[in-house]
Amino acid sequence: QVQLGESGGGLVQAGGSLRLSCPASTRTFRRDGMGWFRQAPGKEREFVASISTNGANAYYADFAKGRFTISRDNTKNTKNTVYLQMNSLKADDTTVYYCTAVSFGKNPKEPTSLGSWGQGTQVTVSS
Repeated sequence: QVQLGESGGGLVQAGGSLRLSCPASTRTFRRDGMGWFRQAPGKEREFVASISTNGANAYYADFAKGRFTISRDNTKNTKNTVYLQMNSLKADDTTVYYCTAVSFGKNPKEPTSLGSWGQGTQVTVSS
C-alpha cells in the first residue's frame, strides 16, 4: 500500500491562501493519479480534487472549483510532489486534508484510493 505525508496546513483568515504539499515515491508518482480529500470530525471523507498521472487532466469538487488548484511537479527540487493551492478560503474549509494515490473509474470525481490514509494536515480558517 502507498502511504504519503501531507504538509502545509495551518491557521489562516477567511479569504487567505494555503498551499498543501504531498511528496510521493517516484514509482507512485509515475504510475498513479493523485487526489486530495478532506474529512471533518463526524463526517465522511469527501473528494476535493484529483489529477491524472501525466498532469493533463484535473478534476474538482464543486466547492473547490475556481478556488483550489491541484498540480503535480517532478523537477529535481520538488521531488515528485503533489500540491493543492487553496485560495479564497472559507470557514467551511476548516478540516483535515489528505492526499493519496488514486485510480480513476467512470467518474473522475470519485477516484479510488490506492493507499493507506496518512495523518493528514489540519487547515483552520478563522472567520
